Amino acid sequence: MSSVGAQTPLRLGTRKSLMAMKQSQQVADMLTRRTGYAVELVGVTTEGDVSRALLAQIGGTGVFVSGLRDRLLSGEVDFVVHSLKDLPTAPPEGIALAAVPPRDDPRDCLCGVPDLTAKLADLPRAARIGTGSPRRMAQLRALRGDLDVVAIRGNADTRLRKVEDGELDAVVLAYAGLGRIGRIASVAEVLDPDRMLPAPGQGALAIECRADRPDLVALLGTLDDRETRAAVTAERAVLAALEAGCSAPVGAYAAETDEKLYLTAAVIGFDGSRQIRLSASGHPSEAERLGRDLAARMFAEGADQLMGEHAH
Repeated sequence: MSSVGAQTPLRLGTRKSLMAMKQSQQVADMLTRRTGYAVELVGVTTEGDVSRALLAQIGGTGVFVSGLRDRLLSGEVDFVVHSLKDLPTAPPEGIALAAVPPRDDPRDCLCGVPDLTAKLADLPRAARIGTGSPRRMAQLRALRGDLDVVAIRGNADTRLRKVEDGELDAVVLAYAGLGRIGRIASVAEVLDPDRMLPAPGQGALAIECRADRPDLVALLGTLDDRETRAAVTAERAVLAALEAGCSAPVGAYAAETDEKLYLTAAVIGFDGSRQIRLSASGHPSEAERLGRDLAARMFAEGADQLMGEHAH
C-alpha cells in the first residue's frame, strides 16, 4: 500500500515489552488525535528481547532497532516507534526519521532504595547499585568510588525487583521510562545532568517509516517537535563523532533557551577516575555542527585515551 488511506488502520510496529507498548500507544493516540487516522499496534519480538547475553555483547541497543526496521522494510508494518537513545547513529538505508515528538524528562534516577528519602550520598559504603549502562556505571564510580556497581539486564520491573529481593541496594534507571510504566513512586532521587549526564536522546522517542512513502513521512511529521529534534540531533552528533575513535562511555544533553541551544557532553573513563566534560552553545539550526565541533574539542583534550583497562 503506497498511499495512506484513512479507512485502513496504520500498523505501528513495536517491541512487546510493557514500556515499548506504552510508548507506542502514546504515539498512536497522539497521531489519531492530530490526524484522525486509526492506528493498530503490531507486536514484534527482536533479538534483543530474546537473548540473555549482555547488550554490549550482542551489538548494543541496535539489536532492538533492527528487528523493527526489518518489519518496516518488508512492508509488514507502516511505521515504528523506538526509544531514541537506542537508535544507532549511522543513517539507515531506505528509512526516514519522520518525527521526534516532544521529549519527556531526560534524567536518570536512583530507584528502589527501601527508604525512599535516601539519596545517592546516603547509601552505605560499598552499597551494591545495579545498571545495564556503561555510561551510568562510569558516572556512578565518578560520583562515589566506594560503591559496588553491578551490571544487570532486564526491563525496569525486573531491575526494581532485584532491590525488593535484597540482591541490590538500588538501581539507576531513566525517569521517562518509569513514568511511562507508572513506576514513578519507586524514585528516591532524580539525578540532574550536572551530576549524571543522560544518554544522547534519552527521554525522546523516534518515529520511523520507509523513505519511499512521502505521504506517510508528511503525516507522521505532524508529531515532530522542533526543539526536541534540534537537541537530540546535537547530542547524537557528539556520539557519532566520538564512536569512531573512542569506546568509553558518553553522556550528552542539549536544551534550548531563548533560541539558543546549549550542549554539554562528557566522555568518562570506565573506572570513573577521569572524565572530559565540555559545553558549547549555538543556534538550534546548527545542532549537527555544534555536536561535531564539541566532539572534536573532546578528542583534542584526549577523549580517545579514556578507554582504559576496564573496557573489557
